[in-house]
Amino acid sequence: MDKLIYGLCAFTALSCAALLLRSYSRGRVRLLLWSGLCFVGLTANNILLILDKLLFTAIDMSIWRLSLALVAVLLLLVGLVLENHS
Repeated sequence: MDKLIYGLCAFTALSCAALLLRSYSRGRVRLLLWSGLCFVGLTANNILLILDKLLFTAIDMSIWRLSLALVAVLLLLVGLVLENHS
């Protein structure tokens, strides 16, 4: 069951990233770009979670996963701050 949930989480984050970036390409609203980049990072985080928990069980990738999630959320934070100052 965990394999299905990990896969669905990755697919959902990828879908969100694709929809946000497609909307950005049509409307050029910068907040959509930052949100899309955040979800690209969260997709990578979910893929790394799948690799960590299901394929490479002997290796602990939690630091890499948390670092990637932090970078993804920081991208959104930077976008929000930049958008507020514009």
